[in-house]
Amino acid sequence: MRFDHSSTIQASPERVWEVFSDVERWPDWTPTVDSVERLDAGRIHIGARTRIRQPKLPVAVWEVTELKDGEYFEWVSKAPGIKTTGGHRVISTPEGTVATATIIQEGPLGWLFGRLYAGLTRRYIATETAKLKEVSESRESAG
Repeated sequence: MRFDHSSTIQASPERVWEVFSDVERWPDWTPTVDSVERLDAGRIHIGARTRIRQPKLPVAVWEVTELKDGEYFEWVSKAPGIKTTGGHRVISTPEGTVATATIIQEGPLGWLFGRLYAGLTRRYIATETAKLKEVSESRESAG
């Protein structure tokens, strides 16, 4: 199952990327993340691993599998019977910067987990892009 949500943000792509890719700070601005523990140092990079605790979801370790600095990163979390891919994309458009959050559930239990958590997943990614918009725009006007 696939879930996507986008927000158009009145801030530079650089500012939006700065907020979106700084995963350690997510608990500071989105209520969908309780805690983040980076399992390695430095900026996100291919192979970087992060443990995330979210309300109503199992703790998950995510590993970055794709990255184009300033534009997108994807990471994957695996559990028995399920592979979850999280996508984070920033695109400059004439209307503003479009940020898109994506969740893809795959594997023998992916469809079941996706269906059981569909409402929660949709709410979380909608909240995350809305909060990203709020924080990015406030930082842009303050910066």
